Amino acid sequence: MWRLGNRRRYWELSGDVANLATDNFESWPVAVSAEPKHLIVDLNRSALVIIDMQNDFCADRGWLAQVGGDVSKTRAPVPSINRLLPVLREQGVPVIWVNWGNRADLANISPAVRHVYKSEKTGTGLGDVLPGTSSRVLEKGSWGAALVEGLTVADEDIWVDKYRMSGFWDTPLDSILRNLGVTTLFFAGVNLDQCVMATLQDANFLGYNCVLMQDLCATSSPDFCTQATLYNVQQCYGFVAESEALVSGIKESLEKRG
Repeated sequence: MWRLGNRRRYWELSGDVANLATDNFESWPVAVSAEPKHLIVDLNRSALVIIDMQNDFCADRGWLAQVGGDVSKTRAPVPSINRLLPVLREQGVPVIWVNWGNRADLANISPAVRHVYKSEKTGTGLGDVLPGTSSRVLEKGSWGAALVEGLTVADEDIWVDKYRMSGFWDTPLDSILRNLGVTTLFFAGVNLDQCVMATLQDANFLGYNCVLMQDLCATSSPDFCTQATLYNVQQCYGFVAESEALVSGIKESLEKRG
């Protein structure tokens, strides 16, 4: 028999047989302290989704900084993300980078989306050249769309380009997650009240279990936006936890497993 698929979801094939009864995930319950309730998550059906940790949102010369945003806030999650990544990778949890990376011709970006980022003739909007650089704002392959310096990347990580605040619209994110057998998503990235929240909401609408990792998220918006987002996640869409609670839960589970 030979395998067709990925390490989590596959068929076994031989000359005249296709064995489809292979999606038998061993459950791995991990306890995580969270709000509004403590959680038991299945680590074998979980993934970390990191949103928009890019130069245009986090670097000093990036787009957000040039329009007056405080990128010291949006860079703040980098150390915490880096501490969690090796723990999850070691246990085979998929790490998915969801980055804004538009087509050069902006053919799938409507005026309604473009207006949010450039409502006057002057200024720098999606696809425009960022002053002081040769980078076009959030264009796939540009400096601005690349990960901000300091984040650690692994060969097995998965990359998804997005074109809206939500990482699910017009992207393969949902089909990738389903093909991996993922049902629980841990969310990280920026901006918490915008792209992270929009992606988390859509994940909830699609039936995923959603856990916002508070210390892995940030925003340049006023503090009341953070408070409203945390409230709404707990009230309507899922749970809020800290990365150390997830790490502790994994360690405790590993100790019990021996």
